[in-house]
Amino acid sequence: MQSTMGWNSSSTIQYSVLGMVVCLVALLLSNILIYLYLDSMYHNDQQLVSSRAGCVPQHFKLATMKNCTPWLQCSQINAEVHKVKLIGQGAVKKVYLADWRGQKVALSKLSSLDYQDDFFHGLSMLKALQGHLVVQLVGSCLEDNTLVTEHHPFGSLLNLDRVFAQEPHQQHNTWQMRLRLAIDYVSILHYLHNSPAGRRVMCDSNSLEKTLSQFLLTSDFHLVVNDVDALPEVDPSRGLLVKCGHRELSGDFVAPEQLWPFRNQGQQFSDHLMPDYDEKTDIWKIPDVTWFLMGRVPGGDLVHFHLFQIHEECKNQDPKLRPSALDVLKVYKSVYSSMVRDNVGFRDML
Repeated sequence: MQSTMGWNSSSTIQYSVLGMVVCLVALLLSNILIYLYLDSMYHNDQQLVSSRAGCVPQHFKLATMKNCTPWLQCSQINAEVHKVKLIGQGAVKKVYLADWRGQKVALSKLSSLDYQDDFFHGLSMLKALQGHLVVQLVGSCLEDNTLVTEHHPFGSLLNLDRVFAQEPHQQHNTWQMRLRLAIDYVSILHYLHNSPAGRRVMCDSNSLEKTLSQFLLTSDFHLVVNDVDALPEVDPSRGLLVKCGHRELSGDFVAPEQLWPFRNQGQQFSDHLMPDYDEKTDIWKIPDVTWFLMGRVPGGDLVHFHLFQIHEECKNQDPKLRPSALDVLKVYKSVYSSMVRDNVGFRDML
């Protein structure tokens, strides 16, 4: 009798241990599957954005269109694109909300002939850089100094917090979404630094506000670069470097190499004597832009903790020692994936 009871007791313990092992394996597999699902959703979302136009060169397709259409020319713009209201204005151009065959578009017109070269440069960049990271060109007319692009109702990145504060969008105000926007931002820098039109520097970025204004927030919560009027090319191998403007820059936002180096010696600024620089000025600004993008959401502090080291490298005084945009992008994606995985595991333990 005791032998039988002992055997039964031993079997019960074995089955209990086996049951616990099975449960742990099942929990682990479920975590892995959920992680893979969320990660695939991120990558699928990226692929969806990258193929949303799906048109051959010099064609466009807006969100509600079924077919691709050739870029609009002067006659079509003059006859079919109608201004609705002014929605933006800068030194180079005025931007209007406009209607084209029932579709909302953005109509940009040159503000002053003094900036015609900048306007034409921006248009040439739009044509050369078309892709999912750049605002979609709808048409242009050189004769009238006019261009038409896709309209994004959320506007520039300056509006991010205001958009997230709206009730329909509050559910998106998470560290996951905000970090994905930061990934989009660094992806754009990587694209510009390795673009079909050569290595380009975002020169119109001398303050955080000015930098944010260069990007549009799409309706599906991604970023596209919009203002490409000041994208000079650099190529150190050919001795081709840049200076962003012809006046003295100041402040902590711009990179150290963009500051007048002889100020402490009392020497007055001279554009002729100012040293030029390369695309590493964009890298210096990444931490500040990402800090804005992350806002103040639960989990944001942990994101900053994981990005601390790469951001320290971005802020290296020596531009040669700063990472490339691709290096930063790899870290951002790795942090996103690991935090999604850890977040799923933590939630399942509750």
